Amino acid sequence: MATLGGELTRLRKLKGWSLRDVEEKTKKRVSNSYLFQIESDNVKEPSPNVLYELSVVYDASYPELLKLAGFVVPKSSSKASANSASVAFDALNLTDEERNEVMDFIEFRRRKEKKR
Repeated sequence: MATLGGELTRLRKLKGWSLRDVEEKTKKRVSNSYLFQIESDNVKEPSPNVLYELSVVYDASYPELLKLAGFVVPKSSSKASANSASVAFDALNLTDEERNEVMDFIEFRRRKEKKR
């Protein structure tokens, strides 16, 4: 199961950003040291305000980040997909065709691994 820290790390790395880059992009509303603590899963319930700032800079689903942090979130949300596998995956904003190609590639890799 994905953790908030793991997903935030994945989002940051997908963007190619350092902890300091994120601190700058949030206009220092989220310090690099605090983000490191969250990414290391040392902070169990970060403030919803911090999660909002991160969702904005990562272009990720705020409700999904809230859920990963353990907050209760109403079911309907405009950005969260019904069968979302990963906040980071959703932040890529893939077209349906790209999503299908990714899923085809994963299926290909799994079949290849089973043959070994």
